[in-house]
Amino acid sequence: MKERSAELAAFESQFKDVAGPAYGYALRLTQNRADAEDLLQTAALLAFRGYGTFIPGGNFKAWFFRILVHEYWGRHRAAQRRPSTVSFDDLPDLHIYSQASDAGLPTDGADPGALLIQKLGVDGVIEALDALPEEYRVVSTLYFMQDFTYQDIAAVLEIPIGTVRSRLHRGRKMLQRALWQAACDAGIVEPVEAGEGAT
Repeated sequence: MKERSAELAAFESQFKDVAGPAYGYALRLTQNRADAEDLLQTAALLAFRGYGTFIPGGNFKAWFFRILVHEYWGRHRAAQRRPSTVSFDDLPDLHIYSQASDAGLPTDGADPGALLIQKLGVDGVIEALDALPEEYRVVSTLYFMQDFTYQDIAAVLEIPIGTVRSRLHRGRKMLQRALWQAACDAGIVEPVEAGEGAT
């Protein structure tokens, strides 16, 4: 009994530090508060039951997020849609720079991407991130919002590190396009007419 109480105390002390970020990530995955709360509660119960498999001194956050993601995929496996087959390879890596330049905005001073993000605010950036297809949103959210390393993301999602890099690369491209569109929609920048600035 004492051993179980000590285990519960150890689990709770580590879980309290990841509960907030884990809820935020669950919300990004489910895009629904009730589902996110349910997912987090189930993952916490599963993590506590399996706490004996956690190696003391290891990365508890990555370990817990792996359980959270497994539970999410398990719940949504039947509803998962196939990965998008649309190619984003034609979208340049520096989409915001080229759009800013085409729109006549200065690009030789401060980073136009950072200025755009600052003007959009956190909600605008989160909205753009949420608009990504699921396979890119999952990886991008772990990287940009949770500050996970490539290695941690690969461990959490149980995918090769090369797949993490590839999805982040494409996710960045799509995110740049989504951020520019959000800035246009918000009237922060003027949209570039089709054909303008084309080479």
